[in-house]
Amino acid sequence: MYTDLTKGNIGKSLLLFALPMMAGNLLQQFYNIADTLIVGRVLGSEALAAVGSAYTLMTFLTSIFLGLSMGSGALFSIYQGKGEKEGLRVTVLHAGVLILGVTLLLNVAVYLGIDGILVFLKVPEEVYAGMREYLLVIFAGILATSLYNFFSCMLRALGNSTVPLIFLAVSAGLNIALDLLFVMVFSLGIAGAALATVLAQYVSGIGITLYAWKCSREFLPGKAELHYDRGILKEIANLSTLTCLQQSVMNFGILMVQGLVNSFGSVIMAAFAAAVKIDTFAYLPVQDFGNAYSTFVAQNYGAGEKERIRKGTRQAFAISGVFSLIISALVYAGAPYLMRIFIRKSETEVLAAGVQYLRIEGACYIGIGFLFLLYGYYRAIKQAEMSLVLTVISLGLRVLLAYVLSAWVGVIGIWVAIPIGWALADLTGLVYMKKSKKLRKE
Repeated sequence: MYTDLTKGNIGKSLLLFALPMMAGNLLQQFYNIADTLIVGRVLGSEALAAVGSAYTLMTFLTSIFLGLSMGSGALFSIYQGKGEKEGLRVTVLHAGVLILGVTLLLNVAVYLGIDGILVFLKVPEEVYAGMREYLLVIFAGILATSLYNFFSCMLRALGNSTVPLIFLAVSAGLNIALDLLFVMVFSLGIAGAALATVLAQYVSGIGITLYAWKCSREFLPGKAELHYDRGILKEIANLSTLTCLQQSVMNFGILMVQGLVNSFGSVIMAAFAAAVKIDTFAYLPVQDFGNAYSTFVAQNYGAGEKERIRKGTRQAFAISGVFSLIISALVYAGAPYLMRIFIRKSETEVLAAGVQYLRIEGACYIGIGFLFLLYGYYRAIKQAEMSLVLTVISLGLRVLLAYVLSAWVGVIGIWVAIPIGWALADLTGLVYMKKSKKLRKE
């Protein structure tokens, strides 16, 4: 069940390892898509705007411990590639304690600062109460999400991408069933949608934790590893903190854009909420392919297989590019039909704004596809600072252009700013990769 990515056909191994990750993250999106679909259809556009804006906030918060888990996962893969089992177990211990501590502190902080967060996001008065109600419930799932992300990153880093998919499949189905029950049968409103998501998150979080404890004990610390190792903690801190910062900067930039979107009122908020779900769903496969590629690079980096990394990189960019172009064509052509999944046909203004967003950004998915590969590459070779640089370029430019262009041409300026940021970050990352001596032939 654990795949050794240092051997065998590269393209085939990458695709087979990535497929469960793609399917798993597509299922994970059902958490919020189920809320969006049911809330939008049953409770209307204002409730949809509240859930959509809350989703952007939760993505930002989740990115903090997700970044820590991804950074730790790169180290797990490197130790696995080296064959150092004891070092791997000590690293898992230190990473787990660090991430749990950060998660608990974050959970307390968001509950204490909920009203300040809503003011910062410029949430309109007609949406404020609904979004606050939703957040009070959804924040309770932060610990569950952290548990799931840590253990799924650990298992994937060691070559097991199937088990995380299984737990997500169960919890996604449960989330949809509970959404229908709480919102449509029990009429619990927006809080019911949030409660359904939280319960489903705990199923996946606790489930994967128990699986790791029962079935992957050889990778978990025993009595011999229960000690403080300053060197390993420093290594985790260096890579994980930079990866966390990269993820946080990326999602903070998105949060800044969400605040700008909110200033255009509930119609644009609702359109953005629905379109972002479609958008995220569409490019998730290339995001997960980038994460699979990162595991491939890290394992081979640990094993010293530089030529295999160079060959795999060429194949990974070709696969991601082809897939991105296909998805772009499908989203561009199907934008009106995709929007009508979430939005009532009578809400023409919301539909029109959402279609405009999808056709501008959806045509450029190759930019984000390449960027995910670059993030994974630099994280895997212990140059996470470069991933951070690319994020600052991509999101910094996106936020700056969004504010400048929206003041000039309206909301379309926000949509146009996104692919411009991707393109500049890609150019920077590819040029640096070409000139870097890290994996140059001896």
